[in-house]
Amino acid sequence: MINVTCAIIVDDANKVLVTQRSASMKLPLKVEFPGGKIEEGETPSECLVREIKEELNLDIRILSEMPANIHHYVEFSINLIPFVCKVIGGSIELREHASYKWLDAMELLEQDWAEADIPIAENYLNSLDTH
Repeated sequence: MINVTCAIIVDDANKVLVTQRSASMKLPLKVEFPGGKIEEGETPSECLVREIKEELNLDIRILSEMPANIHHYVEFSINLIPFVCKVIGGSIELREHASYKWLDAMELLEQDWAEADIPIAENYLNSLDTH
């Protein structure tokens, strides 16, 4: 089981940042919430701040944690731990991904997601309905 964090990064207009995996990555060209593997001795939140800085050159502030999702792909299983975040510095530089988009919440489920991210997107949308 691989423990992985992901960021649901929202802006002031409530748009959500999604990234597209590069053609050379596992799950090529699938859309995902950016993030990465937790390293030994790291908390999930520390991992996410580090990964977003490494992958996208963004400084983020974590606002809240969402329910994790365990997903079994054919070759590996992940425990995907999402956090809702805001950008507090930096500007987007794609260092691993093919592209990125800022989407309205209603556009999220129309994307070609990596499978583990689908329940994360659904949980996020459900959380919006309750406020």
